[in-house]
Amino acid sequence: MICLGSLIAGLAGCGAPSGRTCAPGYGAPTAVFTLYLGTAIPGRGDLTDKEWQSFLNDTVTANLPNGYTILDARGAWMNPITRRTIKEPTKILVVALPDVPESLAAVNRIRTKYQLEFHQQLVGMITEQACSAF
Repeated sequence: MICLGSLIAGLAGCGAPSGRTCAPGYGAPTAVFTLYLGTAIPGRGDLTDKEWQSFLNDTVTANLPNGYTILDARGAWMNPITRRTIKEPTKILVVALPDVPESLAAVNRIRTKYQLEFHQQLVGMITEQACSAF
């Protein structure tokens, strides 16, 4: 069971507790996920606005119904075969979730779907531990 509803209710958590605690007034233990979604699609042009909106509605919001933040950025990486720097528009998705296994599962569903649907070699992810209150 994915229990993301607790985010709005003060991040009370669901499932097994993380074992971490937060000082009084600092909120509840939280995992902050930052995903890097490149929009250059191999073999064709960049991700279209319509494709992005559809992905947000059908995949991101479906897995993160309590909200998230999207930032537009420019990313770069080195192609390991050609050794050339590849630059591309990038979407950065940031979300703070209860520090429980179900949160990681929700984020990984988004990563996997993006990689498969848009033929991405990878979707970068940074995870940080924090305390938060909403």
